Amino acid sequence: MTTRLEQGDVAPDFTLTSHTGEEVTLSALRGRKVVLYAYPAAMTPGCTTQACDFRDARDPFADAGYAVYGISPDSEEKLARFVEKEQLTFPLLSDPDKAVLTAYGAYGEKTTYGKKTVGVIRSTFVVDEEGRIALAKYNVRAKGHVASLAKTLGIDLPAPTES
Repeated sequence: MTTRLEQGDVAPDFTLTSHTGEEVTLSALRGRKVVLYAYPAAMTPGCTTQACDFRDARDPFADAGYAVYGISPDSEEKLARFVEKEQLTFPLLSDPDKAVLTAYGAYGEKTTYGKKTVGVIRSTFVVDEEGRIALAKYNVRAKGHVASLAKTLGIDLPAPTES
């Protein structure tokens, strides 16, 4: 059974490499509010929807003081292609050995289409300025999650535009 984080827990520190090859260390972000979202795989439909929703909500999240980071087991190269293809505006972090995903309870047994599997559990964590978990959400849906998170955090998102 995967251990899940709860509000008030100390967020496990980590250093991961971003899609640009830059190292990102959580403890170096102290003093900032951070949204970490764990997703299974770049360039898949659900993960693309979620990433694009975070991209489109970048300014309201940033205006509210939140830095957004995505974490997946994908390679830096695949993440760089994903960022370029979808014009993402925030760092994606590579966790190929799944150590950080596991530490956050975002890797383990899950049910997908009625079958038990082991993999990344789509999750979102809000880390406060002191490095504690302010919010931990597991098994989130890709579609609509960013809007729901924004509402929970009191962030106003612009109304979607018709295309």
